[in-house]
Amino acid sequence: MSLDANQLRRYSRHLLLPEVGVSGQQKLLKAKVLIVGLGGLGCPTAIYLAAAGIGKLGLVDFDIVDESNLQRQILYTTNDIGLSKVAVAANKISELNADVEVEIFNERLTSKNSKDIFKNYDYIIDGTDNFATRYLVNDTCILMKKINFYGSIYQFEGSSTIYGHPKGPCYRCIFPIPPKPGEIPSCSEAGVIGVLAGQIALTQSMELVKFILEIGESLVGKLMIYDALEMSWNKIKIHKNLECPICGENPSIHQLIDYEEFCGLRKNNNDIISKTAKEIQEMIQESPNEYVLLDVGDSINLEIAEYANYINIPLDKILSNIKELKVFQDKTIIVFCKYGISSRSAIALLKRNNFSNLINVENGFQCLE
Repeated sequence: MSLDANQLRRYSRHLLLPEVGVSGQQKLLKAKVLIVGLGGLGCPTAIYLAAAGIGKLGLVDFDIVDESNLQRQILYTTNDIGLSKVAVAANKISELNADVEVEIFNERLTSKNSKDIFKNYDYIIDGTDNFATRYLVNDTCILMKKINFYGSIYQFEGSSTIYGHPKGPCYRCIFPIPPKPGEIPSCSEAGVIGVLAGQIALTQSMELVKFILEIGESLVGKLMIYDALEMSWNKIKIHKNLECPICGENPSIHQLIDYEEFCGLRKNNNDIISKTAKEIQEMIQESPNEYVLLDVGDSINLEIAEYANYINIPLDKILSNIKELKVFQDKTIIVFCKYGISSRSAIALLKRNNFSNLINVENGFQCLE
């Protein structure tokens, strides 16, 4: 595969580098990379990998663009609000570089579809923001022998490493047990400075490019931790756990599991009543005055806010607003968030404060729109 005249011009700054050259650029053009999550990490990664000339990019995300995304998810603009993230991203990438083949997966990554989605890709970029999907990405990579370029962000701190390499650890080696639901707030609950996402995403991108080109020193066996307030980077060693249940010497995990259950999101299902979209809509239409809609997301959902008994109290403010909620104890409180995860944590808090008539909205507010 030789470079044509247009490619020689486009990638000329790469070609000037002895570590890259024509042969290196050909490696990039042959590479197939899957980006899981088109959020704060996935957006900058997608842009830079497309510009670098990665031959094929797969994009996995089932979400639509929300106004709150625009502070850090730099692929999207105000005009994209309400549109599919993967569709918008695919268009932007194609406009940037026609060399890049783009494949979109407008669906939630699950134990049922992850292997089919991963199978045609050489490398995986983990840009996810919840523990269940991180374990799913990790386990799929280990079982399929894929390299996982990992990143995470929280408030003013971020980290990046490479999981799944035979000489290094996997995500389970470092985090064998997931935190309890609600124990660690998500970015939507605790906030994140927007530019931090770009810094960590570019670390992931640089590590991937170096790995493809087989140059430099990689982050295999090392965790890079970044503190934006101190402007400090610290690199610590992380070790493979020989007793890891999936990548250790005697693995006990040989197939994908229910990751929501593993992370405690399905735990005590008997204690949490959940309803589907259709059931919720029918209940509200039949007896609208019997229910209160409690939105525990970080911003008001304007469409649902039109409902008379709508309240928006973010998860981290529930306890400080218990008195306000007490006036609704004679009604059934329908608790929801964007994805149906924070709402379960909110219900647990409310139960500990003697609330009993609570219903969780399965899969989040999208089912109420």
